[in-house]
Amino acid sequence: MNYAIDLAQFVEFMHKKEIYQWGEISVSEVREYLFDLNEKGLQRATIARKLASLRSFYKYLNRQEVVKTNPFLNLRTPKRPKKLPQFMYPREIEKLLNINDSSPRGLRDRAILEVLYGAGVRVSELTGLNLEDLDLERGYIRVYGKGSKERISFLGEKGCRVLANYLQHGRSRFLSQTKAVQAPTTRAVFLNKNGTRLSDRSIRRILNFYVEQAALEKKVSPHTLRHSFATHLLEGGADLRAVQELLGHVSISTTQIYTHLDREKIKKTYDQAHPRA
Repeated sequence: MNYAIDLAQFVEFMHKKEIYQWGEISVSEVREYLFDLNEKGLQRATIARKLASLRSFYKYLNRQEVVKTNPFLNLRTPKRPKKLPQFMYPREIEKLLNINDSSPRGLRDRAILEVLYGAGVRVSELTGLNLEDLDLERGYIRVYGKGSKERISFLGEKGCRVLANYLQHGRSRFLSQTKAVQAPTTRAVFLNKNGTRLSDRSIRRILNFYVEQAALEKKVSPHTLRHSFATHLLEGGADLRAVQELLGHVSISTTQIYTHLDREKIKKTYDQAHPRA
């Protein structure tokens, strides 16, 4: 449906220019059409789709020998703007982590949130943690990222204390629910009510519960805590390469998205504070 609409709109534009043959359309007319789409305020993603439709159609015309050249062949597709990852402010993090529940579940959930934010791990890395991956005395956590790539992440003193409290007073209670006949003893760090490893989906449900409890007026996912971890490190003066290593990014360009967040904050401060802004 979109394909037909894209072609019809292009034909309408060319008819206004009194061009009625496909072979009469040159790169110059195509650029005028793209300029017109920009002037109308269309999003880059929409323009890119229209361009892809027309490029594909002209390939067909070229194969059918209706046209000799394709005016779309060397035109670049407009780059889609990178969507800045949502992050939380430190005061929101503190509000979220303020769990006053000394039950096994409360101890576990507080430890989960502390590790997600304090170590900046992915949710799959969190659920994959085993006891032998922890070195809380030195604040080390061994995680396995994408492609099972191993890396060392760090957890601060407060996070280590919360995690140790769960391991000592909460995990054993969950483990006692495991029926030896049904499941072997697990080395997983974070357990569910049946004494087995928590799933990624369970982590998201747990986080949603505490976001609601904290009355935070934004959508928060486990990845939001990871984004917040990186953003707060950079705002605190951390080196971009160091943050790349902590996040387990293969390419520095993936980590550079967080520098845009920092610039956005600086610009906002400028707009609010400068008398000539």
